[in-house]
Amino acid sequence: MDVVGIDMPNLDFLSHIEQLPSSNQSMPLIEYSWQGGGKVSTALVALARLGAKCGIIGTVGSDLPGRFCKMDFEKHGIDTTHLKMAEGVETPVCLVISEKKTRQRNILYHAGNVRQTQSGQFDKDFIQSAGYLHLAQPSQAARDAISMARESGTKVSFDADSYHPETQELIPEIDVFIASEFYYRSVFSNDHYEQNCRQIQKMGPEIVIFTLGGEGCVGVDKNGFFRESTFDVPVVDTVGAGDVFHGAFLFGLLNNWDAQRCAKFANAVSSIKCTRIGGRAAIPNFKTATDFMNSGLIDYEEIDKRVAFYKRGLDDASQTRV
Repeated sequence: MDVVGIDMPNLDFLSHIEQLPSSNQSMPLIEYSWQGGGKVSTALVALARLGAKCGIIGTVGSDLPGRFCKMDFEKHGIDTTHLKMAEGVETPVCLVISEKKTRQRNILYHAGNVRQTQSGQFDKDFIQSAGYLHLAQPSQAARDAISMARESGTKVSFDADSYHPETQELIPEIDVFIASEFYYRSVFSNDHYEQNCRQIQKMGPEIVIFTLGGEGCVGVDKNGFFRESTFDVPVVDTVGAGDVFHGAFLFGLLNNWDAQRCAKFANAVSSIKCTRIGGRAAIPNFKTATDFMNSGLIDYEEIDKRVAFYKRGLDDASQTRV
């Protein structure tokens, strides 16, 4: 197993419009899509689409959204033997509205009532079978999973999308720490990127990356500090861009690339993702990603087949029974 992740997957209903209407007004949808969501979940889908072998630990309901999430993992060859389907439980659902005019997004969510997977439910052997354990939520369960991973030499990567004091306590046990611009602005009040990357690195991680949205990313590893720009693409939707970056970055590490090469590749994969709505439809396979990096051109043949799948995907899931 290359990567095992722990998450609470959700279903996203994605709608792309010109701009948000005012109260008591309506606006036609340019496009819509049903896609799986979740920070770790989408990173695993990106990894799997690029060619990695992955497994998910978590819980969904046995409802239609939960069946969709499970179906999407299995469609990508992700091991779901440790994804629990709980009877009578509602899977989280998000309404994601992306605006063409502003390139911004708005998210409305129903949290459902799925309980986070507890450490007592973890299969230690499953976690220790992986090269990397990927996490995004600081919790006691995360601490216990990290302890299991470190016993066997499994490395730990962490998606710090936002700041939590508990995250700071976990940093010494994390090998690959990738944080968003929102985390960065919560912790640091300046743009001294190299100094601040090294400050986090001194706390324990081998690799520290900060993603900066449209400005690309900065990072540091054993070879030193670097900065990588994003790629020039027609952006439609940035939902899931950071999650996809994490997956693509880990894929590079699995291939023994240095952090700067991983970051450049992850920027390319994430940039391609942003050309279609949702976090998953436009994640490219390895060939599409590398061809884009070499030529600047995106082959949409395989991508648009998935765009069509995700438009009808909920219908497919409705035929699935647990």
